[in-house]
Amino acid sequence: MAEAKIRNVSFPRYAEYNCAFKYIVEQALGCRYVMPPVLTKRTMELGTKYSPDFVCTPFKTMLGSMIEALEAGADTLLMTHGLCRLGYYGELLEQILRDLGYQFDFINLSDYDMSKKKEYPRIVKRFNPKANPARFLTQFMEGVRMVEYVDEITHEYYKNCGFDATKGQYKQAYQDFLTAMYTAQNRSDVEAGYRAAKRALQSVPLDKPQRPLKVGIVGEFYTAMDAFSNLEIEQKLADMRVEVHRWMNVSNQFLHYGNGQKNLRVKIQDLCQYDMGPTSTANIWYARECAERGYDGLIHIKSATCTPEIDVMPVLQNISADYKIPVLYLTYDAQTSDVGLMTRLEAFYDMIDMRKKVL
Repeated sequence: MAEAKIRNVSFPRYAEYNCAFKYIVEQALGCRYVMPPVLTKRTMELGTKYSPDFVCTPFKTMLGSMIEALEAGADTLLMTHGLCRLGYYGELLEQILRDLGYQFDFINLSDYDMSKKKEYPRIVKRFNPKANPARFLTQFMEGVRMVEYVDEITHEYYKNCGFDATKGQYKQAYQDFLTAMYTAQNRSDVEAGYRAAKRALQSVPLDKPQRPLKVGIVGEFYTAMDAFSNLEIEQKLADMRVEVHRWMNVSNQFLHYGNGQKNLRVKIQDLCQYDMGPTSTANIWYARECAERGYDGLIHIKSATCTPEIDVMPVLQNISADYKIPVLYLTYDAQTSDVGLMTRLEAFYDMIDMRKKVL
């Protein structure tokens, strides 16, 4: 009997989480991982060309990234499930790609009931019928730990990188950490890369004022986290010597909170009695947290046509009025320009800087 073919698996580029996808696919599932090319203008042009006009921007980014992954040699694409329209996007993405003539296997997690544990072995067998369940679980959890490390180090980076007294070592330490995660082959590599990053970041001297400007970022799950999609807004703010805080990441949303969404809903019931979408509760809660902690401003990020985040905006306006905290609302689509974003960020920075000096 011929041996089963080893799959070449890919998942669209998403922030820096593809290092964990790579680790899980290669180490836990025993498949090859095809790293999609870094997101570029071409990625967005491809996605926009073949997408419905009024679909949200992350759909276009994912479609373009999937096309580039197939061009790079992927024969199996993975699509996650979701609580908003994302839950329907898998079928549409697959149909568009097949209409374009691509040949591939499509594993859509929306086809499975992810609340039932018995579904997980079925998913694993789709990738590799010979996968060892115990080995998969162990190395899958190592991949999950990598996600937590990425989120922790990324948070630390944007909190302090704008105050690097060396003008470069902090960023280099972060890039070295990402390289270590993308090249990790086992748990020892993951842990060593994490510890090295912690030491490196702590060793860099910082030129940080006692009361720096602090800005909290809230918004739609994909666009708020993916630097390409939001035109590197966190780095732009950091370069203005702003301390940047973003609660929304994979670890906080899915790993650390368990029944957290229900608990967060209790905390904001005076502002919002109903859950309006996959990240609305967390964004409203964190916006008020930032206001109560005395942050100097909030930035709300969403993609064009993102209905849940449109619903969040009136609540954020109430928080802004109640706590006297400025909010900058940013909507991204395929035509959003870097120059236009910088103009708005600079104006927002000037406003919160003058306000802080007055207060």
